[in-house]
Amino acid sequence: MSFKKNIVKAAALAVVAAAAATAAQAGYPDRPIRLVVGFPAGQATDMIARIAAKKLQDALGQPVVVDNKAGAAGIIGSEIVAKSAPDGYTLVVGSSGTMAINPSLYSKLSYSPTRDFEPVSLLAVVPLFLAVNPDFPAQTAADLVKQAKANPGKINYGSAGSGVTSHLTMELFKHAQGIELTHVPYKGSPAAVTDLIGGQVQVMMDTGPALLPHMRSGKVRILAVAAAKRNGAAPNVPTMAEAGLGNFEAPAWVGLAAPKGTPKEVIDRLSKALDSSWKDAADVREQLTAVGAEPATMTPDEFTRYIQSEMEKWAVAVKLSGAKAE
Repeated sequence: MSFKKNIVKAAALAVVAAAAATAAQAGYPDRPIRLVVGFPAGQATDMIARIAAKKLQDALGQPVVVDNKAGAAGIIGSEIVAKSAPDGYTLVVGSSGTMAINPSLYSKLSYSPTRDFEPVSLLAVVPLFLAVNPDFPAQTAADLVKQAKANPGKINYGSAGSGVTSHLTMELFKHAQGIELTHVPYKGSPAAVTDLIGGQVQVMMDTGPALLPHMRSGKVRILAVAAAKRNGAAPNVPTMAEAGLGNFEAPAWVGLAAPKGTPKEVIDRLSKALDSSWKDAADVREQLTAVGAEPATMTPDEFTRYIQSEMEKWAVAVKLSGAKAE
């Protein structure tokens, strides 16, 4: 076969392959979709992922299955999706931790939010609540700050781990208020909350799923929410501004992304499926409000810019905390 014929054959094969890929994208999805979550069942990211899976399944007409790959601050799950085929059938439900904090926290991170993923949409904003043990004498957030200033370093606060959102948000809070608190890291929110209830730590800041059930049972007292407005799941809890501590907002968030190189048509299909069935759906709002979260959507371009801005913001928090991980 002549060189010219080889060129013609290669070009023809390329056209056929492109046509097949286009046809596959046009029929997307034609089999089940996997949503990988890098955290255990029951945590905020997992709960939001399961609500999103149901909505995507209804909108796309194919099963959408949540696959928990917990461990290493969400790195394991993120890495799995980063290395998956860019065909829209393996997606990641990431968080401010995995997509915005880890790049500054880990010097040798195995994935890059900007290099390895195609952002699809924000799913939810998850405000953090400032809570204390019920026997701790501070009745308001302002009381807590006063006591911390009078007793520098003598009040312990718990977190779900060094470098995670609950830790870094408290570091931002300490910096904003000019106070010293002693950090006690745990392996996950449940262990930290258990010791908050038991009094081994006096203070912590975490999401609604971690704290609100214990507020309702009287096992912890919530002093404020780090958000611009009061939270629907705890309407009697003031914002930081209402508590007299200035405009302090540091919400966690959850969003959907695909492996880098996933066709734009697939990304747009997923984005539109969420846009039509998520933010304004009464059942989604009801389910998320119950755990202190708020539904939100963004276009892929908007979410891309948002991730970049969040990476810059949390880089400051990581620097303030002095936290580093290998």
